[in-house]
Amino acid sequence: MGDGNKTLIDALNAKGLPYEINEGDGAFYGPKIDVKIKDAIGRKWQCATIQCDFTLPARFDLNYIATDGSKQRPVMLHRVILGSVDRFLGVLIEHFSGAFPTWIAPVQAIIMNITDSQMEYAETVAKDLRDAGIRIELDTRNEKVGYKIREARLSKVPYMVIVGDKEKAEGTITVRDRSNAQKVMGVSEFITDINREIPKI
Repeated sequence: MGDGNKTLIDALNAKGLPYEINEGDGAFYGPKIDVKIKDAIGRKWQCATIQCDFTLPARFDLNYIATDGSKQRPVMLHRVILGSVDRFLGVLIEHFSGAFPTWIAPVQAIIMNITDSQMEYAETVAKDLRDAGIRIELDTRNEKVGYKIREARLSKVPYMVIVGDKEKAEGTITVRDRSNAQKVMGVSEFITDINREIPKI
C-alpha cells in the first residue's frame, strides 16, 4: 500500500499538479487520486478518480511473466472520467443554471408559428433543421406567440425560431436567442450559424 501511495504522489509531482493528502479517505483496496470540481457556489464534488487496486489481482490470482521470466502480480488501475454520472449532471445543471450551451442543450431550438396559416411552413422549417441534426421542438399550439416565447425562455432553450406570414412569404425565419436579440435570416444561414456552436464528433 505504501508503494502505491508513493507512486501516485510521484505521478502528481512529476506533472506539477496541486494536491492535498486526505488520510483515511482511501478505498479499502488501495490508494486513489480523486479529482474534485467546484460547482457554481464553490462546493467541491469528487467526480473523476484514478484508483490503484491491490485486492482484485490477488483475489483473481492474476499474474504475468516479466521480462526476466519471473511471475509477477499486476496492479489494477480503475479510471473514472466523470465519476457518478448523476452527480456530474447535477453539478453541470447548477453551473449553467439550466441555461446550457447550445451544443449540450437537450432542445437547441423551438420553432413556433404565429397563426395556423403558417403551420405547414413551420413544419417544413422543422424538417430542415432536424435533417441538419439540430435538436428541435415544434410548438404549433393555438396560443399567442408571446406566450410561447415566454415559455421557451423559461425553459432556457438557446433559440426560438418564429414564423409568421412575412417569414412564410419571404422564405425566412426570425431567430430570437436567450438574450432576446433577434434577427431575420434564411433557414440555411441559421443552420450554418448554429452549427458553429455544435462541435462535430
